[in-house]
Amino acid sequence: MKRILKLLAVLFIVVGSLTACASKPKVIEDLKVLFVPSKDAATIIAQTEPLKQLLIDALAEKGFEVEKVTIDVTSSYEAAGEALAAGTAHVGFIPANTYVLYSEDGVEVILAATRAGLNKDSANAKDWNDGLPTTGDSTNQVSYYRSIALAGTSDYAQALLAKVNAGTELTWEDVNGATWCHSSTTSASGYVYPTIWLMDKFDKKITDLAKHYKVEAGYGQTAADLASGACDIGVGYADFRRDYEAKWTTSTTDGGFGRTESVWTETGVLFVTEGVMNDTISVSPANEDMSDKLIKALQEAFIEIAQTEAGKGAIAIYSHEGYKVVTDADYEATRKAAEVLSGN
Repeated sequence: MKRILKLLAVLFIVVGSLTACASKPKVIEDLKVLFVPSKDAATIIAQTEPLKQLLIDALAEKGFEVEKVTIDVTSSYEAAGEALAAGTAHVGFIPANTYVLYSEDGVEVILAATRAGLNKDSANAKDWNDGLPTTGDSTNQVSYYRSIALAGTSDYAQALLAKVNAGTELTWEDVNGATWCHSSTTSASGYVYPTIWLMDKFDKKITDLAKHYKVEAGYGQTAADLASGACDIGVGYADFRRDYEAKWTTSTTDGGFGRTESVWTETGVLFVTEGVMNDTISVSPANEDMSDKLIKALQEAFIEIAQTEAGKGAIAIYSHEGYKVVTDADYEATRKAAEVLSGN
């Protein structure tokens, strides 16, 4: 009996020791979070300050004792990618194209920022052409936005729109016969993704078009040129008509475009591109603290933080409204975009 009692005592000590070890939190001395310099660095640091304690508290609930959170704004987008690749930081808020560039060096995407989607999101252009406004839908949080090609008011543009609405695919001759207006070559929705569409459909680029020009005054000029008929096909982000809806029917003497009908009835969508992915939260597997468990904890923590008032205020600096778990496979279109930007 004494022997059994001794064995039970030893077993109790062992189990107790294992339980204590299992419950002991993983200590991270300094969790380093990087932001890219898309805005003034001092403004980013000030607005994201609440993230420090929010992360400490959220990760504590998931078995990580974070002693300190350091938030820095890098000198460039590339500097953020290089730091994550080298393992000198844990987490980076970086754009999709920066992630793709440094994914080859081991950087891993764990979340994409979400924003309110639209009431129309079909890949079929015809579905957008019901004559009704495209509106925001805050209940539908999405991790991307689309680029569209709009047919303007010219006779040629309207003939192309009629083909699309009849369910007839556009040919290279159709699109090459139009005058295109587009943004600079680095604009995702105003140049890069429409170029990808042309490459996928016809193995052509915007530079191969017979008639195209870069607008110098932003999407306002694109809308104005579509209204006047100077441009047959204008490309831009999916809801850019919302920004010029009022101006469309305002008289030219009052600074408008002078049309008499709604922009939603006078223009129409000719094609819709793949999604342009929003900013990422990416991590550094090269950092000695990083593990699958920490990645999962960070994913859960950022999603939870974005649902709090303090968290919403902190991430609003980048117009983020929430986060969604994503994988590298979600960034194939972004890789195509990177090839376009590199001239390949």
